[in-house]
Parts: sequence; structure tokens; C-alpha cells
Amino acid sequence: MTTSTHEPSIVQALAGKYLTFRLGDESYGIAVLKIREIIRLTTITAVPQMPAYIKGVINLRGKVIPVVDLRAKFGLGEARASERTCIVVVQVDLSDRNKTLIGLIVDGVEEVIQIGAQDIEETPNFGACLDTQYILGMAKIKGAVKALLDIDKVISAETVELLQTKATH
Repeated sequence: MTTSTHEPSIVQALAGKYLTFRLGDESYGIAVLKIREIIRLTTITAVPQMPAYIKGVINLRGKVIPVVDLRAKFGLGEARASERTCIVVVQVDLSDRNKTLIGLIVDGVEEVIQIGAQDIEETPNFGACLDTQYILGMAKIKGAVKALLDIDKVISAETVELLQTKATH
């Protein structure tokens, strides 16, 4: 009988510190190493002919940063902004080894938490009708389940290219 060492290594690699945040009634996590800063919701300048989930750009200390509404990206419907609504600025790795900053509108930041391998499970198979490519795994934290996001896949290279092309023209 052979045992697979593949599964535990995937889960082991996911262990670490995550920033958890809310989108509606759900909770998600992004690896802390991807987070650059968290800022208050600010004025967003719309960019014409963008997908609905791309809200536009902001000026962050002289740098123009695209802003993505994660609720819209995930098809969760629009929410009214509250005092907890904020922009999480993340660094996204593109396929050509470039890195870029993207702002993510979230309903509220929860906490930074250390998640051990024993608290992470692989993403369940929901069948062919549901795309789970954005999800690294599922974390069990304090009796709740939080989806751990692969932010590089949530914000694809195509999205960034589209933003850069529109922003420069």
C-alpha cells in the first residue's frame, strides 16, 4: 500500500499568517505577505469601458492603483459602504514575473491570524459547475470556515493588462 505525500504538503505550504476580512456574510483570508496596506475607502476615479467589478483607480501617495470590488468580482451583489468598508492594497504577481499593486474593496477587515496546517483543508470539489480556482483552501477558525484566496488568480494578468491599457490611453 502506498500513501500519498502530495496532499499534506499542499496544506503544509498554506500554513501561515492571513489577513481575514468580510464580504457580506462570508469571511475570507489572504496571505499577509501579499498585503501592502489597508486604507479607508476614498474617492475612486472611474475608468471607462471596464468590467463592472473594476471600480476605477485611486491616487495613493502619487501612485495610481487600480481598485477591484471583490463583492462584484465574486457575484455577491452590491453593498452599501459603511465606516468599516475599506481598501486592502495587495501586491499581485503577474505571469511575467512583474508585480503590481491592486486595491480590493472589502466590507471590513477582521484580524491577522496564524493558521496552522491542521486547520486547513483542501478546497472541496463542488463539481464542474462551480469554479474554485481562486481558493487555495478552507481554514477552520474558531468554529467558522474561511476561504483562503489565491489573490494572484483572483486578479489575473489579463485584468491587470486591461487596466494598464485603459489607464494609459
